[in-house]
Amino acid sequence: MRDMPMTEDDEIELTPEQKRRRRNRNIAIALALGGLVVLFYLITIVRIGGNVAERSF
Repeated sequence: MRDMPMTEDDEIELTPEQKRRRRNRNIAIALALGGLVVLFYLITIVRIGGNVAERSF
């Protein structure tokens, strides 16, 4: 192992294939996260939706 800290000259250069895979993975994670947000929102609306009409003021 190296005991010296990394400098700007020591940066790892990704190949175009690695960059493409990282981008695709990031897009997949973003879509999954967005899907969960929509799912939680819809579940909340369905659970609360019926009760809002029956509330008394």
